[in-house]
Amino acid sequence: MGQAAIIVVLFALTSCATPTPYQPLGSGASRASGGYSDQQLSPDRFRVTFTGNTLTSRQTVENYLLYRAAELTLQEGFDSFTIVNRATDRDVQTRVNADPTFAGPYGWWRPSWRYYGGGAWRSWNPWYGDPFWADRIDISTVSRYEATAEIFMSKGAKPSERSTFDARQVIASLRSTVRYPRN
Repeated sequence: MGQAAIIVVLFALTSCATPTPYQPLGSGASRASGGYSDQQLSPDRFRVTFTGNTLTSRQTVENYLLYRAAELTLQEGFDSFTIVNRATDRDVQTRVNADPTFAGPYGWWRPSWRYYGGGAWRSWNPWYGDPFWADRIDISTVSRYEATAEIFMSKGAKPSERSTFDARQVIASLRSTVRYPRN
């Protein structure tokens, strides 16, 4: 494999092993990494969504949604936004892998051990009985979060409603927590 191919593979692996950065939701292969999207419903109303990957926490997904709503509000020439509807969905996947100890650089090969127990030498071989591990499966659960909100934008002084946010204040409060993709 050429050096350029190795660099591409390493880059792909490292980009998958990080939480979703604040970025537009891509299409095709880049869609899997997540990001934000928005849809204009009327001149002052939008649906905003942020989708995270399995390493992105619920709090980060919701913060990025708020940050995008504030950013979009300012881009459209408004000062504040009111959250009309909001939902955070959790997609849970349970993965069952048969005997994870077989996986590795040597394929199906595993070592065998000898140990002394019960007054005699005994051996353990991965192809026969397994006295050390009763279950030969690996179960993992992964979660992905997606937050969606419908927002109504307004100009002037921020209304005193509880679900209304000053866009500039939201950006100032969350800016230090926002992580952009590495270029």
